[in-house]
Order: sequence, then structure tokens, then C-alpha cells
Amino acid sequence: MVRNEEIRRHGSAALRILTVAAVYYGSAQLGLLQQLVRGQVSPLWPPTGVAVASLLILGLRIWPGIALGAFLVNVSIGPSLPAVLSITAGNTLAPVCAYLLLRRAGFHNELDRLRDVLALIFLGALGATLISSTVGSGALVLAGALQPSDFWPTWSVWWTGDAMGVLVVAPFLLVIRTARWPRAPLSRWAEATALLLGTLSVTYLATGTSITSLLFLVFPFLIWAALSFQLAGAAPCALAVSTLAILAAARRIGPFAHQDLFVNMVTLQAFNGVAALTALLLSAVIIERNRTHEEIRRVFAQLSEMVAQMEPRPGTYQWPPPDDEEGRDRDR
Repeated sequence: MVRNEEIRRHGSAALRILTVAAVYYGSAQLGLLQQLVRGQVSPLWPPTGVAVASLLILGLRIWPGIALGAFLVNVSIGPSLPAVLSITAGNTLAPVCAYLLLRRAGFHNELDRLRDVLALIFLGALGATLISSTVGSGALVLAGALQPSDFWPTWSVWWTGDAMGVLVVAPFLLVIRTARWPRAPLSRWAEATALLLGTLSVTYLATGTSITSLLFLVFPFLIWAALSFQLAGAAPCALAVSTLAILAAARRIGPFAHQDLFVNMVTLQAFNGVAALTALLLSAVIIERNRTHEEIRRVFAQLSEMVAQMEPRPGTYQWPPPDDEEGRDRDR
């Protein structure tokens, strides 16, 4: 019985590892469709977000799944086996470091506090991904796949792509993990549908025209999503906005037409970064505000109950006694 239980436990762990590897590999294939540098560096690298979310949900034991997925992705496009192994090590170490830093900071998977969003931004997205971008770009240069002069352009695309994967993909996965089919009125479903269609339509319009300022039209929908649905609405909308913007940049249309790689990257990642930060930060602030209001109502209810218990009941003795006008007249 004990041996069967042990076999079942190990089999379950192996299945989780293989599932993470498969999801990592599949998301990498989607990311490679929007590659901008050397056929393997994308401005949005979903596998990094998948890796960080998997570690946060399943724990540190699934890191072999990340390593296996990264190896399978890079072995087919890498210039040499040593470079592939180096890139795999960097792609594995970065999300592991992000996980350790986030857990050290007391990160909540629900992203229900402002400090959780700030930790995800600075520790998970901007900090830990320096490892993968530096190791990966350096490996390509040492392998001769890149000229030394191309190190910094490649590094910048790699770093921002990994960072955007953490900022956009990881919150979405954390949201759908705890998503439940809500029993909401029809008006609520109509609002959600209008929000989704409006976000997709406006983003498609803004990224399909050469007027860069039209990109600002997206932000009212992100604010709407955060105000009405918090993270459950903000994370999917941010992912949709970023995906459409990256598709436009990869095809060099709209605001990304007739521009070089550096200008397109600055425009794209500035837009994606601000969109993700707006959605995540505002949703966290709204969640904290709602929680504060609930706490105030709870305390008020407790105080009201205490005051009601302190009020004298009919027929009970009171001290000090009420004024007795007749008694004072008799004393006179």
C-alpha cells in the first residue's frame, strides 16, 4: 500500500512536469510567430510567464518541466549544443529566481494587493529576467550566431520580451486558475461582452492605422476593465491589447510601419508596458479599496451590535436613576 502510494505520488509529479514542459513548448511556438531578432527573440515571450505562473501555482519541484520545455524549444533553433544548453539554463534560472524573490517578498497569487503587483513588476518581470536575456544574448555572441555589435539590441528585445511575458501572461494564468463560472445577472454579462468587443475593436483600429496617438484610445477600456471586473477583467484585456500590438509590430503595419527595429521596439514595449501596468495597478488598488470598505462595514456592524447590547432593556435597573420630579417635590 505504501509503495503504491509512493508510485502514485511520483507519477503525479512526473505528469505535472511533463504538462508544464508541453505548455512551455506550445507557448514558445506562439511566441516565435512574432520573432523580431534571429528567428528566436520575440517582443513577447509567453513561456517566461508560463514558467513563473507554474512555479507560483505548483511549487519549485516542477522546474525540470521548465528546463525540458526550454531545451526542446531551443534545440531546434539554437546554433550549437553548448549555446542551447546555456540558453536553457538561463531560461530556467530566470523564472526560478523570480519565484524565489516573489515568495521572499510574501507574494499573493491572487494579486489582491498593490505590493503584489509591484513585486511582480520589479522582482519578477524587470529583475529576474535580466538573467535569461544576458545569458541568452551572450551565448549567441559566443557561438558566432550574433555579431558583438548586435548584443545590446538583441539583449533589449530579449529582456523586454521576457518581462512582458511575466507582466501579461503570468497574471492571466493566475486569474484563470481561480476563475469560477459566476452567477451574475444578464446585465453583467452584457457589460463583459461589450468590454471585450470594445477592447478588441479599438485596439485593432489603433494598431492598424499610422496615427500613433490613436493607441491612447485603448486605455479607457483597460480602466473600465479594472474598475468593473478588477483583475479578472484587467488581465485578459491587457493580454489581448499586447497581442494585437505585437502582431502589428511583427507585420510592420500601423504605427510600426516605415520604422527601424529600435524605434518599433521602443514604441511597442512602452505601449505594452504602460497598458499592463495601468491594468494591474488599478485593479489592485480597486481590490484593496473594496476590501477596506468591507472591513469598515464589518467593524461598523460589530460596533452597532455592541451599542445595541449596552442599551437598557425595559424593566431593568438603571444607574444613575432617571430624574424623579415627584420625589423632588416631596423633599421640598
